[in-house]
Amino acid sequence: MDMNAVWNVLKWVLAALAAGFIGQFGRSLALRIIERRKREAAREDPHTPISKADKEERKKESKTIEKIEKKRLKQELKKKKHSG
Repeated sequence: MDMNAVWNVLKWVLAALAAGFIGQFGRSLALRIIERRKREAAREDPHTPISKADKEERKKESKTIEKIEKKRLKQELKKKKHSG
């Protein structure tokens, strides 16, 4: 088998792997982007009705932000306590 044939097969294998990767993750990425744009548009327009799922997601997001902020404040207090 010569190197030209090996390289040709290797190119086809790499092309198939790349196509599989794009097919696997491209669709889910596109759906996430579309969903995010819809949420941003709904936030900008106050007259747009908000679905129950969107309300729940916003509630989860706000709780997550609150938890992160609480942890940050806790760490700051711990640093101040240990330093002085």
